[in-house]
Amino acid sequence: MLSRIRHFFEERCVLEVETPSLCHTVGTDPHLSFFSTGLNEPGGHAGGTLYLQTSPEFAMKRLLAAGSGPIYQICKAFRNEESGRFHNPEFTILEWYRPGFGLDRLMDEIEALLRALLTGTPHAGNGERSSYREAFSDHAGIDPLAASIEDFADCAHTRGLGDARSLCKESASDWLDFLFSHLVQPELGFSGPCFLFGFPACQASLARIRPGLPPVAERVEVFLRGIELANGFHELTDPCEQEQRFEQEQQARARNGQPVPAKDSRFIAALRAGLSDCSGVAVGLDRLLMLISGADHIDNVLAFPVARA
Repeated sequence: MLSRIRHFFEERCVLEVETPSLCHTVGTDPHLSFFSTGLNEPGGHAGGTLYLQTSPEFAMKRLLAAGSGPIYQICKAFRNEESGRFHNPEFTILEWYRPGFGLDRLMDEIEALLRALLTGTPHAGNGERSSYREAFSDHAGIDPLAASIEDFADCAHTRGLGDARSLCKESASDWLDFLFSHLVQPELGFSGPCFLFGFPACQASLARIRPGLPPVAERVEVFLRGIELANGFHELTDPCEQEQRFEQEQQARARNGQPVPAKDSRFIAALRAGLSDCSGVAVGLDRLLMLISGADHIDNVLAFPVARA
């Protein structure tokens, strides 16, 4: 699988790069938990806190801002509090960035890569594309871009999801995540990879927001047999907006009682120096290998899952 991926990008003149797994900062996304450790300088002097990266995204964008051109990376990423059928705290990620690509061209390239990797498997069907709004309406029965908190709660009650109110409270983003994971995602990607685009603006993450009524995030996720494989963005390049999003995420982490890491000032500086228009995506390779090999648990495609590490 790794050989085919490298061949795919070599043919397209996309440069393979490496970035650090251990950095002075880490992403502030309140949905992610991270690992940290103390750095000891020579002589036993404390050198501050270092973090295992949840994604190579920030460092790769610093390379893009420095003029790298199109790049990709296959590396380990680390997320705490994630272990189960589709999760291991240490996992393998493929991430790539394409200057000059919008979301449509990025989806074309993701589909081409998946076709190359899934050939000969039962999952090799043509990809289908749908807006997030259409998929949510089809499978959950409500409009995710117009619904109120009470609409979400009524939907959960009707579908027998009794613990939703206590979990989601008054957060529209949490309601969307909850209903999507229970009602929509399990139905996606059974005739081939399913590409969902046009996410709610409150779930933009690091994607641009396209103005409109309502505004939507220029974000795509890819699903196969109900499993999320990839998450991509038409990348946000505005340093002021990025800094505001970091601050909002820090505030959310503080409200939730989570550790609050500092904003990545080097990443913000790279955006100020100038990140060209680009799109990028991350693909979970362990999950992809599960589908290729017919495994039903991530442990079956890892030589040393966390329980045996």
